[in-house]
Amino acid sequence: MGLFKKKKKPKYVEEILEFEEQAQPDEAGRPKEQNTGKPQGSRQPRKNPAMEYCEQILTAAKALEETKREYGTATDYLTDIQTLEDLPEQEYAEIQGIAQSITALSQSRDAYVNKTKTISDSQFAQMEQYQDQIPEVINRLKSNETYQTTVKRDMQYLEGEREEWRYYKETLEQEEEVLRKILYILAGAGMAVVVMILILGLVLQFDYTMPVLVAALVVGAAGAIMVWRIQNDEADIKKSQVNINYATTLLNKISFKYVNVTNAVDYACEKYHVKNSYELNYIWEQYLEAVREREKYQRTNDELEFLSGKLLRRLRGYHLYDTKIWTYQVKALLDKKEMVEVKHELLVRRQKLRSSMESQIENIQKAKREIEKLVQQYPGHENEVKEILESLERICGIAA
Repeated sequence: MGLFKKKKKPKYVEEILEFEEQAQPDEAGRPKEQNTGKPQGSRQPRKNPAMEYCEQILTAAKALEETKREYGTATDYLTDIQTLEDLPEQEYAEIQGIAQSITALSQSRDAYVNKTKTISDSQFAQMEQYQDQIPEVINRLKSNETYQTTVKRDMQYLEGEREEWRYYKETLEQEEEVLRKILYILAGAGMAVVVMILILGLVLQFDYTMPVLVAALVVGAAGAIMVWRIQNDEADIKKSQVNINYATTLLNKISFKYVNVTNAVDYACEKYHVKNSYELNYIWEQYLEAVREREKYQRTNDELEFLSGKLLRRLRGYHLYDTKIWTYQVKALLDKKEMVEVKHELLVRRQKLRSSMESQIENIQKAKREIEKLVQQYPGHENEVKEILESLERICGIAA
């Protein structure tokens, strides 16, 4: 059920002049101001009561004129509805076909307007600004992120390897230190055993050559093994240091690459206000979808404009009062219940306007009767009142 537009009312080209009341005369027929001895104009004059009623008439007359115009408009719209309902079935079916197409397109357009935005206006504007570069930016960002992940994994691997070599080196150094201490202890213990054997041999007078030889061989063998282990540990320590230095060199190179690729990734994310390439790709896809929707929306508008013009041309052939209103009331053309509601609304509205006109006319007549009473109470002002009523008659068409 729709709202019908009012026809714009014409401006009044003439206004009533305001009349100021002359001082009310006393019994001698002279103005009261002269009787007081005060100069004329020393007090503010008040309006003639008749003039006040005339202003009421003017206000009511303007309202009556506007009400009549609205009443006529409502009647014209009802006449249009009757004209459409009396059309031949085939002609009305053609109009309904156009209206059905307009309704479908309007629903499609409304669905676009009411659709929740998946990206903000600022994101859309940025994608639109860099639309020729975005696909390449997305691919480069993905590549950089992949390379960043690979480099980071290599850095972690090298860091782990370097720490293992450091731990192995520290273990060897600790072992070497322990072996050197044991070697010193073993040498001291061997010398002590030999001295003890020699003393016992002199005291007990036995041949100590064999025991000394056995002790020397045992201590020498043990010492040789320890020296061999110490030499191997020193070689392994040097090898570990070489591996540590090599791992550190590789780690520095890869760290430099990681910093560069990380800076590139961070710059791209900062520039396009995203966290990663997946988010940028999502925004780009939503932008493309929004562009397609906008193009569809524009095509829908063009089709709606074409069909609305077609409907207007068809309705103008029936000399309707207002054809344009039906482009906004296509549902009433399709649904008889909707048309009945529109007609009912117009009938109710016209009935209210009729009641309003009767009330306005009654107010005008009442004001005129009051003016006539004033003329009888204050003789001598008939010409002034007559002039006022004639002015009202010229403007509002009110009979004096």
